[in-house]
Amino acid sequence: MEIPNPPYFSSHSDSCAHLLQTSLKSRDPLKGKSIHAQMIKLGLNFSVYLMNNLMNLYAKTGLLLDAHNLFDEMPVKTTFSWNTILSGYAKQGKIDKAHQVFDLIPLRDSVSWTTMIVGYNQMGCFENAIKIFVDMVKDKVSPTQFTLTNVLAACAAIGSGGIGKKVHSFVVKLGLHACVPVANSLLNMYGKTEDLVMAKVVFDRMKLRNTSSWNAMISLHMNCDRVDLALAQFEQMSERDIVTWNSMIAGCNQHGFDNEALQFFSSMLKDTSLKPDRFSLASALSACANLEKLNFGKQIHGYIVRTMFNTSGAVGNALISMYAKSGGVKIAHRIIEQSGISDLDVIAFTALLNGYVKLGDINPARQIFDSLKDRDVVAWTAMIVGYVQNGLNSDAIELFRTMVSEGPRPNSFTLAAMLSASSSVTSLSHGKQIHASAVKSGEALSLSVGNALITIYAKAGSINGARQVFNIGRRNRDTVSWTSMIMALAQHGLGEEAIELFEQMLALGIQPDHITYVGVLSACTHVGLVEQGRNYFDLMKNVHKIDPTLSHYACMIDLFGRAGLLQEAYKFTENMPIEPDVIAWGSLLSSCKVHKNVDLAKIAAERLLLIEPNNSGAYSALANVYSSCGKWDDAAKIRKSMKNRGVKKEQGLSWVQIQNKTHVFGAEDGFHPQKDEIYKMMDKIWKEIKKMGFVPDTESVLHDLEVEVKDQILRYHSEKLAIAFGIISTPENTTLRIMKNLRVCNDCHTAIKFISKLVGREIIVRDATRFHHFKDGSCSCRNYW
Repeated sequence: MEIPNPPYFSSHSDSCAHLLQTSLKSRDPLKGKSIHAQMIKLGLNFSVYLMNNLMNLYAKTGLLLDAHNLFDEMPVKTTFSWNTILSGYAKQGKIDKAHQVFDLIPLRDSVSWTTMIVGYNQMGCFENAIKIFVDMVKDKVSPTQFTLTNVLAACAAIGSGGIGKKVHSFVVKLGLHACVPVANSLLNMYGKTEDLVMAKVVFDRMKLRNTSSWNAMISLHMNCDRVDLALAQFEQMSERDIVTWNSMIAGCNQHGFDNEALQFFSSMLKDTSLKPDRFSLASALSACANLEKLNFGKQIHGYIVRTMFNTSGAVGNALISMYAKSGGVKIAHRIIEQSGISDLDVIAFTALLNGYVKLGDINPARQIFDSLKDRDVVAWTAMIVGYVQNGLNSDAIELFRTMVSEGPRPNSFTLAAMLSASSSVTSLSHGKQIHASAVKSGEALSLSVGNALITIYAKAGSINGARQVFNIGRRNRDTVSWTSMIMALAQHGLGEEAIELFEQMLALGIQPDHITYVGVLSACTHVGLVEQGRNYFDLMKNVHKIDPTLSHYACMIDLFGRAGLLQEAYKFTENMPIEPDVIAWGSLLSSCKVHKNVDLAKIAAERLLLIEPNNSGAYSALANVYSSCGKWDDAAKIRKSMKNRGVKKEQGLSWVQIQNKTHVFGAEDGFHPQKDEIYKMMDKIWKEIKKMGFVPDTESVLHDLEVEVKDQILRYHSEKLAIAFGIISTPENTTLRIMKNLRVCNDCHTAIKFISKLVGREIIVRDATRFHHFKDGSCSCRNYW
């Protein structure tokens, strides 16, 4: 490139300056190098003015190394020279190098300081930006409006209202409070720190306002949950831009005013020439998802397709969520497959997962989970929760193990979900593993994890484990914590302790809920505290104003029935203000069986069967009542009726977990691979406990058979076989934990007391209603169950 000769310019210097400025506008670094060569040829490379312009061109066109080499060659460096190279490094994100240059500047001006503040802001180092400003003030360099807008942006980013107010005082002192960009920055800062009062002061004092000023106030009102004030501000505006409309659409959506959000979206399309951007579309789709407005969502989708709008990021995720939440989960899946979306956020993934869970089809959700690029802890947790909600606890546990070895560290929600899964399969070993993971990840004291641990230990038969967790978290308890422990104690027959804990809860001013009262009434039921149960039922209604549910009524019926107050239980059932359900009549029927009341048993069974005609428990219980009273013909008729109607009796099963494997037994089970050893051990135990004084309760066999046959049937009940297997499969003194799907019979209850004394072990049996802790020949239920 040739430098034009005069007279076009007064000198070669002027023509070079003109060419440099033209090249800077076109951002052409090659022209800069050509001009540089001509300057050297003409001897103009010692002009500070031209060298500054050339260095500025190099720095702004990305040739930072050339700019720095030129800077080093300059015999005289002005503050502009220093600021140019400083700005070059700052804009390229080389903030450490920029700071080195900054420290070497002999005379820093406001541009030097402001460049560093802007550079730190761009890197997200807002505290450093504020520190530079503080040092600037100490150095007595007067900040410009650009300095102030940037330091206010740093204060807003970290929510530092205190420093922001000090900057505000500088604004007033310098007389810049009327400057619109500075005032808008103040509004933004007060908005981010949610200081509505100061923001209003600034806004009201502004003589000139632009659209950004109004937008800042709308955003602030939305952040402070004042949708009404945001709407009032919106209506006062004479000019609105896309930010204004987006603030209203997104704000209404985020605060639950989804219909209003869609109205604003429609008005923007209808009444303005503005086109929706990704924020408008994502917020409108979110509102459609919340309202399950599939047709409206499809219209927005149509707009996206027609305008060929990019569906990556927020818009794509909002589109997937909308379809998934609005009953179009299969459409959502098809969009993912066709568009190749792999950056699903956790909201969209969770919506899809919930959609598939509702359909009872978890496999497609797992396929999407496996295809995700970045699976954070929330995505892993959502998938685990999906498995748990679908009853696939083994899959949940397996995925959790993969997460621990390959994925992110579990959080409190992951652990709570896993504890729920472990609790559902009554696996103490799994619960302990999750507990260990919680300790390792520092989440053991989390409220949700602690509450779940109490439940799993209780359900797995370890009441001591539940107590330890409850006691460790004494400083971090809520109603759920107290309720979980009360329920645990009630399930384990420790009624007095449960009631004592409930009284402590009330004394501390903690409000019980309806579940707490289920636990308290159950505790009274398990230990036969009839009057105390009545008092708590009244307390619940009259003091805590909790309306009794079917669960509370069932507890009271059970309380009266177990205590032998069958007529009172019946009257209570008949006088219920809500229709008794299967559980209510079932509780009364169960009590009739215990106390051999045939007449009332017939009534209870008939009422139960009106609700649920194929309830096998009702037929079995009534037949058993007849049998226990020696009415064999009546019992046979019931069983025949049951057979004719195709109603199958639920099989009694017991199971025990040995080395993480569950072994299931039925009565007189002959399928276990170690059946010979098990039967041999049971025969041996049977003989030994008889020597100790045990007498088989042949009345527990509810069939008209010979005594010897009844003896054999009783010997091989499922829980006895499970215990025999546990004894031969575990070391001495190991606690045995047996689970049973039906209520333990009288004979088994008595026999297990003897067995616990014979083998010197604690045997914990969970039946359909509670836990029994057998130790040294006695049971925790004190024979009241």
